[in-house]
Amino acid sequence: MRLLAISDTYIPSQFMVQGFAGMADLGIDVEVRRWEHATLVGLQEANLAIEKGGPDAVTLPPEVTGNVADFEILAVQFTPVGRKFLESAKRLKVIGVLRGGTENVDVAFATERGICVMNTPGRNARAVAECAMGLILAEIRNLARSHACLKNGDWRRTFPNSDAIPELNEKTVGLVGFGAVGRLVAGYLAAFGSRVIAFDPYFRGDSGAVKLVDLETLMRESDVVSIHARLTEENYHLIGQRELAWMKPSAVLVNTARSGLIDEAALIRTLSERRIMGAALDVFDVEPLQAGHPLLALDNVTITPHLAGSSIDAFRNSPKLLAGHLERMLRGESDLPILNGIRPGLRCC
Repeated sequence: MRLLAISDTYIPSQFMVQGFAGMADLGIDVEVRRWEHATLVGLQEANLAIEKGGPDAVTLPPEVTGNVADFEILAVQFTPVGRKFLESAKRLKVIGVLRGGTENVDVAFATERGICVMNTPGRNARAVAECAMGLILAEIRNLARSHACLKNGDWRRTFPNSDAIPELNEKTVGLVGFGAVGRLVAGYLAAFGSRVIAFDPYFRGDSGAVKLVDLETLMRESDVVSIHARLTEENYHLIGQRELAWMKPSAVLVNTARSGLIDEAALIRTLSERRIMGAALDVFDVEPLQAGHPLLALDNVTITPHLAGSSIDAFRNSPKLLAGHLERMLRGESDLPILNGIRPGLRCC
């Protein structure tokens, strides 16, 4: 049995080799190929093209796609797996995606061909959760703004929120989405002494000390709103003009999830008119941000270049996590992160 792992700029080939090393003990022959980009920006541009146009919007080089008919298992992170690829992969039974999202895979066509598609949920949850906490603190305490001022020789201590700089202790933080990332953030906030509420219509289970509320309640009561939902067709622009109007004038909005969850134009208007205190954003409708973008002119927003999930530990551990799912699959175990309901008949022992 053979497994093809395709590395990229974020997860280099050595991480693939290390992560899937244990598969050899199950009789799996692993081959690693590289989907190369000169820069991270090049890979991000390809990812955006795939998100907008589907996995066939980007063409793979022949050194990546050659002889794919020889493999039963495919492991990718961002590499596009479209119809043409799948038609060539005659023996393919399993596609493992090294992250939560599967926009780079034609899941519908894979399902049509009887191919199992699984993801790696929570693989960078800690990285994103830690970054979200950093952005919350950076925005409410003016850390990034004061740093930029000092670098420019300006000993500045007056900012848009200078009359009302809060502490997180006893403040209400609302989490939109209570999955792996949201639950980690809730734990960190508990250490700060915050009251945490959450909106997640899909959450099932015990939320512990976190109170589950509807979206309007969350937006109205929160001093900080932090977005941690997965983007779907149903929740596109979940936070729009109406929802922003529900927020307290002293509240801030933080997004380390997907830009499409927020109506960016409505948020810019809200910030420009100072109807909320501020925002911290790691994701944008068009990336990278172009010169002259209105967000760049605002003094009540903290912005970072889509780096929340980009920790070395998240990238290094992703192949290892997926390898664990594949090993359990090959042993016939259940409780696997299968997205399309197809359980492959592959067995190793």
